[in-house]
Amino acid sequence: MGKFISSSPDETKDIGFRLGKLLRPGDVVALYGELGSGKTTMVKGIANAFDIEEREIVSASFTIITEYDSTPPFSHIDLYRIEKDSELDEIGLWEQIKGNGISVIEWAEKAERWLPEDVIKVRLRSTDNTMREVIIEGNNEKNWDNL
Repeated sequence: MGKFISSSPDETKDIGFRLGKLLRPGDVVALYGELGSGKTTMVKGIANAFDIEEREIVSASFTIITEYDSTPPFSHIDLYRIEKDSELDEIGLWEQIKGNGISVIEWAEKAERWLPEDVIKVRLRSTDNTMREVIIEGNNEKNWDNL
């Protein structure tokens, strides 16, 4: 488990970037945190590790899944608007996360039972207006303390 404190959006993106550099094809990253905790900011950092420009990453709440043509392929999945398990099947979530790309899922608690055993869990928590606690765990082959 790795535990980090971020005092700005740039620091949150940097943590995401360093995490992204450790990801391999097939990895699934599950993001947890309340509204405004920095999940999309974290996605921007992770995506930047795959040469995806920050401005290309927006909250995917309306499109749910946004795929990027990177190496490996990168998917940003935002489940904020999902209300029922049947919707996860309809959007093709399982097919998306079992591929050879990198999948990053916001509001991952809505798909908990669909996630692979080796999912990487990132928990973001606001400690005040600017500070965030970031806890990274899972995918036991990686040492998150050295991120």
